[in-house]
Amino acid sequence: MHAPANPFLRQPSTARTIERVAFWAFRSATYLVLLCAVIIFGVIFIRGGATVFRASPPFVNWTFLTESPETLYVFDYQGAHYELGDKEFRRFKEEKKVKDIEAESYAHSAGGIWPCIVGTVQLVIGSMAIALFIGVSAAIYLNEYSNQGRTVHIIRLAILNLAGVPSIVFGLFGLGLFVHFMPMIDGYRSQAALSIPLGFQHWLNFRGWGVCMLSGWFTLAFMAVPVVITASEESLKAVPKGFREASLALGATKWQAIRTNVLPYALPGVLTSSILGIARVAGETAPIMFTAAYVMRDQKSSGILSSMFEGVMALPYHIYVVSAKIPQNQYTERVQYGAAFVFLVLVMGIALASIFLRIKMRNRYRW
Repeated sequence: MHAPANPFLRQPSTARTIERVAFWAFRSATYLVLLCAVIIFGVIFIRGGATVFRASPPFVNWTFLTESPETLYVFDYQGAHYELGDKEFRRFKEEKKVKDIEAESYAHSAGGIWPCIVGTVQLVIGSMAIALFIGVSAAIYLNEYSNQGRTVHIIRLAILNLAGVPSIVFGLFGLGLFVHFMPMIDGYRSQAALSIPLGFQHWLNFRGWGVCMLSGWFTLAFMAVPVVITASEESLKAVPKGFREASLALGATKWQAIRTNVLPYALPGVLTSSILGIARVAGETAPIMFTAAYVMRDQKSSGILSSMFEGVMALPYHIYVVSAKIPQNQYTERVQYGAAFVFLVLVMGIALASIFLRIKMRNRYRW
């Protein structure tokens, strides 16, 4: 006689087979995404690391990290092969007292990316400062002050829709508003479409800020604002109502209750929104291409305020130009991967700084 079957064992069925197939399908999709990410980042770090780091002292290619982009000249002279940047090539001709040398030139394939690094940091920090101020202020109003009615519901829906608007649309918006139509007070009448006299020989000219860092700041900030508002509002909702009620019961005003008993505990969530905002704006090319970025900028800024109304160089735009706007060769490939490597490390550094600050705030305010 056969032993009776164990009633507690799983019995095969169609439903369990479908569940097992679905489980492995979801698991395979997850592993596929991770594999693609590992391959992409691995290629960038391996090839980009070969540009940034060296096998011999000082082990870091400081020229690439500290100088401006230059044209590369490749030539042979008296049996020797040379690969010189623009400055070194001119110096070489002066030393050798040679006027004409047959050399192949490759744009943006020598020098470094230091102005691009500085411009990227300026654009990210400035745009996130504006986005956090506007976004957190809007989140406080929507969650703490507004009547939760149909109008607020429509506003929240509009904010969610803005988060999905393509970056090229924000770029055209910034071009039309900030570059061409922002008001400027000057001592003369501009040729803009609209100029309003203010008296005392001054005019309000709607001629825009032009292509400058300030235009890029506001354009990128408006891209990050929907993400900041949504994440900040969720963090404000997570703070218990008892914190507000206890403060109000002690005689505090509504703003005092928000400032002392709500915002400190919502700050970790606000910093999370800043991380999401950095991921949203740091790698954008289209908005800064229309509003802030230059391919090359040789002039130095005369001051902090004047630099706000001047264009900047940025890593995303530099990578785009080197990858798509000039002939491709082994020299431009080296610059592409090196710039991409530095750009990823830079964005990761800014995001990690926000994460560490968020952890510190969480440890400080526990509830």
